[in-house]
Amino acid sequence: MAKKVIVNEEEQSKKEQLLQQYNAVTRKSNKTPLLTKKEKKLVGIGRDEGRASTKYLRVSSSKAKLVLDLIRGKDLEQAYAILKHTPNFASEYILKIMESAEANAVNNFELDKERLYVAEAFANQGPTLKRIIANARGSASKIRKRTSNITVVLKERA
Repeated sequence: MAKKVIVNEEEQSKKEQLLQQYNAVTRKSNKTPLLTKKEKKLVGIGRDEGRASTKYLRVSSSKAKLVLDLIRGKDLEQAYAILKHTPNFASEYILKIMESAEANAVNNFELDKERLYVAEAFANQGPTLKRIIANARGSASKIRKRTSNITVVLKERA
């Protein structure tokens, strides 16, 4: 029993030390420390947001960014309405990602659904699938099938 108390005291002191390091005012050259997943969980970073992402989605990142720009900063219901009425191939996928982020926020971190908004939404370029198509005179041309990695973060309005 005493051993468990010592571990909790050590964790508490480590937590306080990590919080001091993370919240300290730093210069550009002296960046905040990178925390491991275990340290983030101990400090409680990321418990105020619902995050969902997908990788290798078969839509180019530039086309996905056009849709993500429409919903960034909007309330959750307003973002859903925009996505449902946007005639873009990427909007269907982004709608599914947002539903997953909402479920993560509500179920895992018990955030209020009515106060959620799209805090971050970004699309990074994924690997490109390279294919070949036949051309005139026995030549060939390359086809680049682009993929993207899309991430949506929902936070609660204060």
